[in-house]
Amino acid sequence: MKVLLAQPRGFCAGVDRAIDVVELALKVYGKPVYVKHAIVHNDHVVRGLEDKGAVFVENVVEIPEGAHAVFSAHGSPPSDYEAARARHLELIDATCPLVTKVHLEAKRFGKEGYTILLVGHKGHVELVGTGGEAPGKAIVLETVDDVQQLQLPADVRTVILTQTTLSVDDTREVIEAIRKKFPQTVLPPSSDICYATTNRQRAVKELAKHVQLVLVVGSQTSSNTNRLVEVAKAHGVAAYRINSSDDINPDWLKGVESVGVTSGASAPEDLVQSVVQYLRTRGAAAVEDFTVLQERVWFNLPQEIRDAAKKRGIDTSLVQKHHIASDHRMGTA
Repeated sequence: MKVLLAQPRGFCAGVDRAIDVVELALKVYGKPVYVKHAIVHNDHVVRGLEDKGAVFVENVVEIPEGAHAVFSAHGSPPSDYEAARARHLELIDATCPLVTKVHLEAKRFGKEGYTILLVGHKGHVELVGTGGEAPGKAIVLETVDDVQQLQLPADVRTVILTQTTLSVDDTREVIEAIRKKFPQTVLPPSSDICYATTNRQRAVKELAKHVQLVLVVGSQTSSNTNRLVEVAKAHGVAAYRINSSDDINPDWLKGVESVGVTSGASAPEDLVQSVVQYLRTRGAAAVEDFTVLQERVWFNLPQEIRDAAKKRGIDTSLVQKHHIASDHRMGTA
């Protein structure tokens, strides 16, 4: 059996940054540090941070007054920031800069009187934050059928914004349906789909041409992970989402001579390597990188945590250098 490891895979720049924020906050302030929502959608990562002293909550009112708190990478609505101020929290905002971009678009278009058509999964925490920037002016559309059922006044101005972690193909279908039904709809200046989502899907599309089975490492709550499974299946191969090697069904491997392995943008590399080791025990004689492109993207840490670290003599430039190396959490077996 041959195993091909997709590149790129795993942690994106926004996830790296968010995890680093929590770890650095624990180092600077000590425990506990409260985090609103899972910092990223991966159970393994969340448990690891809990072990270090992070406390995860779903509502700002659960955080003690005056405590140190972090808002997750997925973004939060303005009401959460207001609640944080009211509770005098020492807040660090770990929202992914690419999600912040969409928030700013929603805020601007909302002020200009547009009805915002948010393409994404209903109830997803990212869209809760985005919609919160334009209260009463945002409508979430998940499927083409949602678009067909939507009724709007003829003179309403509409604009399309999207969840960053959607499948590019799924987004295209819904957007085309919107533009057909509401031809005057405005598109934002650039795509809201994040680079990491696009790159990982592109890698899976290419990987599917060379393997019989694709295993996608990531949590069930991870939207971009689930999309990778869908993309692989849409390109003609069997595909399964797994949390770790413990989830692999040996029956999946019967008669399979080539397996592709990838991971969602919030899945740590050690889980991928556990899958590789399992496959070796099942007869994988060759493990190779399957590189579609290399990513060289990193985001600065939030200013507030950099300032706090500097006051305590902690050098955050080491974190920055760590990310410029780019492939630090993508090592191969």
